[in-house]
Amino acid sequence: MTNISKDNIDRLKEDFYFNELKIIKKQEDELVKKYLFELSDGNKIESVLMEHDYGLSLCISSQIGCNMGCAFCESGRLKKVRNLTTDEMLLQVMEVEKEVGERISHVVIMGIGEPFDNYDNFMDFIRIITDPYSLALGQRHITVSSCGIVPKIREFADEETGVNLAISLHAPNNELRSKIMKINNAYKIEDIIDAIKYYLDKTNRRVTFEYILLKDVNDTKECAEELCKLLRGINCYVNLIPYNETENIEFKRSSTSQIGTFYDILKKNNIGVTIRKEFGSKVSAACGQLRAEIESSLREGK
Repeated sequence: MTNISKDNIDRLKEDFYFNELKIIKKQEDELVKKYLFELSDGNKIESVLMEHDYGLSLCISSQIGCNMGCAFCESGRLKKVRNLTTDEMLLQVMEVEKEVGERISHVVIMGIGEPFDNYDNFMDFIRIITDPYSLALGQRHITVSSCGIVPKIREFADEETGVNLAISLHAPNNELRSKIMKINNAYKIEDIIDAIKYYLDKTNRRVTFEYILLKDVNDTKECAEELCKLLRGINCYVNLIPYNETENIEFKRSSTSQIGTFYDILKKNNIGVTIRKEFGSKVSAACGQLRAEIESSLREGK
């Protein structure tokens, strides 16, 4: 710009910049596109676009890497480098919209990272993306997933937004959950349930409990029955997630029959339950898998 003073030009150089994300890899399968973005500092994150009958849903990342250390999670193998800034979260939506030439109707914050470990930037992202002068996305079209940082669940309840809350539970008792989710050493299941009851009292909005089914680990009839007892009387539903196997992690996917048995037990006990629709058998489906593949190739000089 040549029509402003030199002082203002210098001030803009010092205090202002346009950030950008660069798509460096894209994988496609039926009804799904997976994007690997490079940030301005060279770090990499992922977003996944899914086509539903109700519109386009984008799963975005909130951090570079993750320190939660869930044993079954690919993105947790790569430790947290830093939080994503608010604009880096927003740019994932904007860049994918630009690339596909269509409006994103739903956003889920379930990609790489723990959103409640980046709480302030995450909340700024929510305020901006829902603003009528910004992308004007409906709050009820947004879902945030947390592994259970109890103080932040309560803080989020106090925000009284219309954003949907999902809790990554993945086990019906503390002994099993602590084996596969390090966060349970800090916040036990009963602490999470208490925080969820507080959230329900504040918002009167149903909560989703996510439950990845791991073969011979948490997919037994006993686990299903114990989960029913844990969630009885809570305004929630359970989203059963068939596991995406990766070559770096030893866990295996439960059989189709075992998934069906687990589902039937919850259904018979009047627990609302769905089985997550699977997308993209030809893409690196597990969260963080595409980034991990690229990082591994760079280390090996491929």
